[in-house]
Amino acid sequence: MSDRPALPPTASVAEPLDGDKLNAPSAVRNVGAIADLLSQLAPQSGKALELASGTGQHVIALAQRLPDLNWQPTEVDPVRRRSIDAYVTEAALPNVALSRDLNATARGWAAQFGGQTLILLSNLLHLITTPQADILISEAAAALAPGGQLVIYGPFMRGGELTSDGDIAFHQSLTGENPEIGYKDDFDTLDMMQAAGLEIAYVIEMPANNLALIASKPSA
Repeated sequence: MSDRPALPPTASVAEPLDGDKLNAPSAVRNVGAIADLLSQLAPQSGKALELASGTGQHVIALAQRLPDLNWQPTEVDPVRRRSIDAYVTEAALPNVALSRDLNATARGWAAQFGGQTLILLSNLLHLITTPQADILISEAAAALAPGGQLVIYGPFMRGGELTSDGDIAFHQSLTGENPEIGYKDDFDTLDMMQAAGLEIAYVIEMPANNLALIASKPSA
């Protein structure tokens, strides 16, 4: 994001691969679980918007698993957009577009991305401030079509508590660099989703102590 807070080096690791492509080990680790989840619970056709797509590894794998969804990756970092586009071009899938520049924490973006059947956000909320998270969720809710789903995946506090040594260490590394960021509470995030007009559908335990929070926009 153009106003992205300062992050420690461990927060978002991506290594050069070949050409413009980057490799994020965390994306390799978690994309299978996310694809399995979406295959079971998400809408299976329509428009799918991925926020903060990162390297592009997620969206390619998801487009392969969910071929009747038309995927639009987005990312604010131009280096990562080039990586996304390299993966998209190489994969040559008919249901995934080249990336678009989007700061998902800026107000007003929903007007350009309306009518989404599915919006996916992975591993970002702990890297932004609470006000930014609130804007992102509000804009995502506005961009959803009636009946559409917002899926937020990542690490969370559980009822205000960090529940593993790894989560405690990572959260402290984030807040040590910038006290305004760090793990969000699961209940607070669900409250933000409901305040944006969404209905909570599922809270799913995911591998590596992550959660998937899934909410839907009421049908008209």
